Amino acid sequence: MDTDSAEQPIAVARANLSELINNVRLLRRSYFLTSRDKRQAAVVPVELGELILQVGGADAAARILTAHLETG
Repeated sequence: MDTDSAEQPIAVARANLSELINNVRLLRRSYFLTSRDKRQAAVVPVELGELILQVGGADAAARILTAHLETG
């Protein structure tokens, strides 16, 4: 597993799940899980996942962050 790459094929992530989770938990890394080079899901630190839920889910979080980037 190339831990420097933010994109990880799902099969590679599955085979190295403990390492991937440790990198997310301890090193605060985020990874995109890919299939056929397309992003399918993300693995993020739990605090980020909890914030996403607090604002109403992934779509609401994306709207908030997009608006922030456009005004900032």
